[in-house]
Amino acid sequence: MKRNYLRRGKGRRSYETCKTDNKARMQPEADSVLEKIFAKIGKPPSTKFIPDPFQLQALEAIKRTDCLVIAPTGSGKTWIAEEAILSVFSKGGRCWYASPLKALTNAKWVEFGDHFENKNVGILTGDNKENADAPIIVGTTEILRNQLYDAMHRGDDLNCDLVILDEAHFLGDKDRGVVWEEILIYMPVRVNLLLLSATVGNGHEIASWLKSIRGKECVVVTEKKRPVPLYPLFLHPSGRLMPCLEKRKLYHGVTEFIDTRRKDHKGKNSYRFGDIIAVLERFKLLPAIFFLKSRSECDAAMKSCLVGPVDVVDSPFHREIKDLLDRFPYLKNHKQLHYLSKSQVAAHHAGQLPAWKFMVESMMKKGHLRAIFATSTVAAGVNFPARTIVLFNSDIFNGHEFNPLKGTEFHQMTGRAGRRGQDEIGFMLAIPGRFMDISHIKRLLFREPESILSQIRNDFSMVLNLLLSQTPDDIRNIFKKSFAAYQRTRTPSLAKKHVQEEGLDLWNDFCRHLSFLRTEGFVDEDNRLTENGIWASQLRLDRPLLIAECLRQHAFPEDDEKLLAAVVAPFVYDGDQDIEIVKKKAYRKLTRAYNKVNAVLSPMSKRMKDMEFIVKPLYFWTAALMYDWARGGTWEEIVKNMGIADGDVAMLILRTADNLRQISSLKETHPEIAILAVRAREAILREPVVFE
Repeated sequence: MKRNYLRRGKGRRSYETCKTDNKARMQPEADSVLEKIFAKIGKPPSTKFIPDPFQLQALEAIKRTDCLVIAPTGSGKTWIAEEAILSVFSKGGRCWYASPLKALTNAKWVEFGDHFENKNVGILTGDNKENADAPIIVGTTEILRNQLYDAMHRGDDLNCDLVILDEAHFLGDKDRGVVWEEILIYMPVRVNLLLLSATVGNGHEIASWLKSIRGKECVVVTEKKRPVPLYPLFLHPSGRLMPCLEKRKLYHGVTEFIDTRRKDHKGKNSYRFGDIIAVLERFKLLPAIFFLKSRSECDAAMKSCLVGPVDVVDSPFHREIKDLLDRFPYLKNHKQLHYLSKSQVAAHHAGQLPAWKFMVESMMKKGHLRAIFATSTVAAGVNFPARTIVLFNSDIFNGHEFNPLKGTEFHQMTGRAGRRGQDEIGFMLAIPGRFMDISHIKRLLFREPESILSQIRNDFSMVLNLLLSQTPDDIRNIFKKSFAAYQRTRTPSLAKKHVQEEGLDLWNDFCRHLSFLRTEGFVDEDNRLTENGIWASQLRLDRPLLIAECLRQHAFPEDDEKLLAAVVAPFVYDGDQDIEIVKKKAYRKLTRAYNKVNAVLSPMSKRMKDMEFIVKPLYFWTAALMYDWARGGTWEEIVKNMGIADGDVAMLILRTADNLRQISSLKETHPEIAILAVRAREAILREPVVFE
């Protein structure tokens, strides 16, 4: 006799009797009201593609002017981009597609190569440069911004007819929003801009600002309807699924549970992730993305999922694993491969190797995984949706502290629920617990994304590059065109608060940077770049002046590429972790080279601190790690000895390689060190950091 999982009436399990039963295995059940909802689960019939009205509206607009498209994830913004590119490309024009993430950029490169033929598509990132003269370029926003710097310096027009900025809400990103704003300010007016995003709360304000500085209309195209409807669910600790809402209020079963938990002062539930997956599997709610608050939680979650459903070795799933491991043999010993192959689950976060993340993404896209455990970075740009997304927290870690989820972050996460063309309906599942405020989740379901605030700010790289082609008066006028200036004028209360919090006063801060550059000999008394200032402007890095000072004072090793890679590594690390390193005999040369760099930089660092510029320490452990790696050390030994995550080691190496690439560009002024930097990059860019 089959178990009736959709329980009805008085026969349902009491919420009260489950409140202390957290360690018991869940019994998959669902409130009867979900019967009609679950009946909608399935794959929609295949139909001929017909563009939606908003897609046609956007395509018509971008042919004549700028356009900002705000539409839910999966609604077809990429189709607009492809058709816009085709319209320009077919007439002999050139296009630039800019993305904030290297992983997303690589994915678009492959996708556009299939769509427009590989010979017509090139890629430009800090790690990858191929077919750079192609009529269609895919790259990161930083590379596009740097091309605009170069064009302004030469007095040229950007060799492009259409620029597409994907994930346009990054304009409000605290760390990288400045790059987006610079692009929008510097972009030649003749080049039409297509901005794409799922989460912009003040699109018309951004469009009005763009019109004010570019003198041409920016059409805002908004689509509210999700391509796959979202249904919010709640999971009782017993294993019972119930609606999260009835109309716009919390479902009565949810409020009953919350009230009972409050009375009993129970704020924490313990779950087996395998049990939750079993509940989802019973009601055909897989695949799922579990959003967890930390990397360690993602890794630990898999341990309760060891009983897997697939035992047939010759299945499509296992054949796919074998094919991927044949491509990336160094992943055969990956510590999480066991969970992936036995349970069809995986963790995905920034602490993992690029090749492993690629493997997980490939498996998920092909429907081979039941679930992935991910941090919020997955929501920000990696394109693999699921039928269900699972939330355990109503807050999110911003890199410094936990804050309540905002509408923008929530919409990024729920945008992954429901696969267009594969699902008739998508689900969000809220799990009660200590850090889950279900009332806050209810409010977020009806909240619009927040307004974007300008994040423009000065840094030495920006000031040097502007001075290549502009006078201080020109730069002051550029600042008057900024989104920050526009918001201060149009929304003074909101902007004033932001200015106070960020200390945002562009002109005064620019003058402070200019004064220091003049003192250090990078700018002359007429506020023009000196010879040193001109070549230093090509160091488009986080710490260009410190690198430049090392080059001026010949502080870098000049005959050993391994040592050069090692002493550059501390400049790219922006964390605050210090790992104690035993300075063994093998590190004698390294210690001398590292000490020389610090001794040379000490006077400038002090002067920077006196002028209230932030100067971060140069950690020796980063140099030791890079030295071991450049000398041919094995990945396993280095990761084990340092005790840090694979992904963090890979990121340190890739960022070091990018800094070395910048140094290698100084062929005319520093030919010897430029050649050595090329050799240093070659020494560190090898598997498993890079992969085909």
